[in-house]
This record gives sequence, structure tokens and C-alpha cells, in this order.
Amino acid sequence: MTISTVGFIGLGKMGSGFVSRLIDEGYAVVGYDIEAAHCEAAKARGAEIADSPAAVAARADLIQICVTTSAAVEAVVLGENGIAEVAQDGGKVVVDHSTTELETTRHLAAELERRNGMAFVDAPVSGGPGAAAEGRLAIMAGGTTEAIAAVTPIMERLGQFTHMGEVGAGQATKLINQALVLSNYCVIAEACNLGNRFGIDVSKIPEALSSGYAGSNLLNDLLPRMVENDFEPRGYARQILKDLHMLQDAANALNVAMPMAGMANSLYSMLIAQGKGELDGAAIVTLLEDQARQGNA
Repeated sequence: MTISTVGFIGLGKMGSGFVSRLIDEGYAVVGYDIEAAHCEAAKARGAEIADSPAAVAARADLIQICVTTSAAVEAVVLGENGIAEVAQDGGKVVVDHSTTELETTRHLAAELERRNGMAFVDAPVSGGPGAAAEGRLAIMAGGTTEAIAAVTPIMERLGQFTHMGEVGAGQATKLINQALVLSNYCVIAEACNLGNRFGIDVSKIPEALSSGYAGSNLLNDLLPRMVENDFEPRGYARQILKDLHMLQDAANALNVAMPMAGMANSLYSMLIAQGKGELDGAAIVTLLEDQARQGNA
């Protein structure tokens, strides 16, 4: 499969990072987003803009999707002017980088194959917009051997690409990622709050612990933002809660206990109830700080 033009649907925070990387790597990009401002920003970076997902798919060799909900992915693929409306073309592959429900992923893959012969790869990511722009994402993928082989050359320019199994395996791996990462958001917030109560310089914690078991990429990225009260969204708290709900539903369906993820779910529900859904997930530290102040009142 020769890829010269990449279609990208979803040009928000993550999508903009992807598009920048693809253009830097020499690919022509044709994009689409329901938000005009996102389209204009992508156009300023050098992307062409199409007027629908179908128009993107018709012009691109590979179609990538990065949107916020399972319903949005389904609309892009099967909705009016969606990818599935493009004429039969078994040579193209659709890659979904969104965090999408497992059953939706499998349904979309089957329907796309039935309607126009396109292959579907679920390839959710971890790392954030900065990692997307720099080609440092963790990309976990599910799909057929043939589809994976077709997209591997371009995926390897975007980050660490790992084939986890058949369609759905990428999303299953992303849920495991979210169990680890989002529970640790809450643990790091607890540690930050504890350090503040001790009166130590919490900003030095990542350096102090870097060579021990507690050192991590997440600690290095997240704790400084909590210390500085920097809650400019790299990703939104409301999206974290959406992912935690998805994780809980999947675990419940398998009768798997997830007590730590369940606690994170409760904490983020409280944060959203405070009207902080548009802040970065690091804002979870404010919930613990507020509770500490109330306890001292």
C-alpha cells in the first residue's frame, strides 16, 4: 500500500498534533472537523480541508480518525456523508485513534468491510498532543495482519506502534492504559497534597524520585502542572470521566473488580459536578485541596 495523501478527521487538540507530524514527515493531508476554527488552524499548517468525512475518504490513501466519543466515530464512519458512503475500495484502511467502545469498534469494522471493502484498525493512543506532534505516541492497535502491515510504515513515524491482536484489541489495551494512568492521576494528586501539607518543595519530587520505583513519565509531566495550578487542558477532565465510565462498563461486563479505577471514577464525577469539566485532568488536585481546607475549617 503506497500512502502519499493521508485523510484526518478530527482536528482538535490531538488531531492538530497528528496533522503537524504528518506534514513534517512529508505527507499531504486532507482534513475535516465539525468546528470551523479547527479546520482553519489545520489549513494554516498546510492541510487541505474537505467538506465531509466521505470527501476525505475519497481523496486519501489512508483515513485516520481522532474524535471524542464512540457516537462521533460512528457518525464519521456510518453517518450521512460518512466514510462508508465512498465507493468500494478494498485498498484503503481506516485507522481510529479515538478511545472507542469495544462493541462499537467491532461493529464499525464489520460494517465498513461489508459496505465498501475498507479495512478498519483500532489504534488508540497515549501521550497527549505534544507527543503526537513529536512522533512519541504509544499506539496500541487491533486489526488483521494485512491491515496492520499496510499502516505500519506511517504509524511508526507517529510513535511506538504495537499490534495487540484482532479488531478491538487496541481498544482493550487502551482501557488497560486508562486504568493505570487515570488511577495514578488521583494518586499523584494525593501525593502533591500530602507534600504541601508537610511544607516541602513539592516541585522537587520528580527529581528526588527519578531513579527509584516511583519515578515515571506521568509523574514528571503531571506533578509540575499540579504544583503550578496549570490546568490549561491538554485533555479535558470530562473526557477522563467518559473514559472511566467506559472502563467501568467493560469491567462490569466481564465481572472484573476495578476498585482503584472505581475510586478515580467517583473523584472525577465530583470534579465534574463542581463545574470543572473543561479543565485539564490535573485539576483533580483541587478536589483534594478543597477537602483538606474543609477539614481544617
